[in-house]
Amino acid sequence: MRTDRKIVLFDLFGVIARHQRPGALERMAARCHAPVDAFTAAYWACREPYDAGRQSASEYWTAVLRGLSPRFDADTIEELRLTDIDSWSRVDDRMVAYVRSLRAVAEVALLSNIPSDHADAFLAAHPWLHDLDHVAFSGKIKAAKPDPSAFHHCALAMRAAPADFLFVDDREVNVRAAQATGMNGHVFTDRDRLAAAVDTWLPSPRRIPK
Repeated sequence: MRTDRKIVLFDLFGVIARHQRPGALERMAARCHAPVDAFTAAYWACREPYDAGRQSASEYWTAVLRGLSPRFDADTIEELRLTDIDSWSRVDDRMVAYVRSLRAVAEVALLSNIPSDHADAFLAAHPWLHDLDHVAFSGKIKAAKPDPSAFHHCALAMRAAPADFLFVDDREVNVRAAQATGMNGHVFTDRDRLAAAVDTWLPSPRRIPK
């Protein structure tokens, strides 16, 4: 199926939003009196089910803390959860402006690996996301990149063909996964290279001015 639409599908963290706030893992490790290396390993090892909506925040943090901290309670988990959400809250204002400007010449959507409770907080803090043509958060759609079902969700939700999409992500593994479903792909490094790639991909009359 081909519909001849042009949809730029963005990753969030590392593209529009910034990566985790420096020092956040150290602060969370100190809160539960755990070595930073051990905490960091557990934080990431347990993350995929949380990102994909198969675990609640409480289940995730219980899994992280099991074996790290002999005693933890609901207050500790809630403090860690809120610190974690804050650590992923920063955006690149220049990229936000660029993404919003693209809506004059193309459809614009978002596909992000982010837990459900993080997604709720991010949407509340950044209402411009509601202006996009579609927003898909892994914790809400129960599928995380590079799982092909995450990309299929966007195509089905937007009633578009995979070839109608240009997927933009800072991780090559995710771009390759999108391309395997039939989408076009661009590995993000900076705004100027992205703008050039988007201008090349869009039909000439629809290109945005520099």
